[in-house]
Amino acid sequence: MLAVCATPIGNLEDVTLRVLRELGEADLVLCEDTRHTRRLLERHGIRARLRSYHEHNEAARTAEVLPRLEAGERIALVSDAGLPGISDPGARLVAGALRAGIAVTVLPGASAVETALVASGFAAERYQFVGFLPRGEQALRRMWEELARWSWPAIAFESPRRLPATLRSLATVDPERELAVCRELTKRHEHVVRGRARELAERFVEPPKGEITLVLGPGAERESADEAAAAQAVAELVGAGLARREAAAVVARLTGLPRKHLYDNSL
Repeated sequence: MLAVCATPIGNLEDVTLRVLRELGEADLVLCEDTRHTRRLLERHGIRARLRSYHEHNEAARTAEVLPRLEAGERIALVSDAGLPGISDPGARLVAGALRAGIAVTVLPGASAVETALVASGFAAERYQFVGFLPRGEQALRRMWEELARWSWPAIAFESPRRLPATLRSLATVDPERELAVCRELTKRHEHVVRGRARELAERFVEPPKGEITLVLGPGAERESADEAAAAQAVAELVGAGLARREAAAVVARLTGLPRKHLYDNSL
């Protein structure tokens, strides 16, 4: 059996009891960096046999491990942080195991994507994860233009070294786009900064330290739809007998839109 195990994205206590048990019982634990995974195991008093599994040896290691899985060994797969296969090696081994008829189980856990989304304040019933952002300026501009048409939040990973240039690029294309820069999530120096693209481009002139997750707020189409729905709610409350100013205040509290803006638009 292959067990795909989510590991902490920062704080070593953010690991499930089920993952710890699986790592302790596995015949072999595949991991990106054996030193990194060994720290997690030592923190929780677990002994395990470790073997590297990363982007540079993924194909060869998959060919080596599949016969062992077919022979009945119990193998756990982890990445340095989060769930293997999501912007980390693992998808090739999972696909190979499934094709071979080997049982695959996924043990969930901490997620930088969902943690950042909730911390940003932009959480909605839909979102898009775009992985690591492209490096070239033209590719970045195409990404921003595509996301401008996406009417829900979008989450991306970015290198702290490239963050200033990335924010300048977004500020050039969509300066009023709201976003959150989430740094060192779940760690001691966790920091979430929210603002518009032009504001954050001015704030992050130098590369910060630590891992970065970016959350872009809804695009312009979504904002227009939200404003239209809010205006309709104000009109319905006024029609039901509530004073216009009170109706605007109620809807403002529920939506986060400016009360005066709602009141003026309802006149």
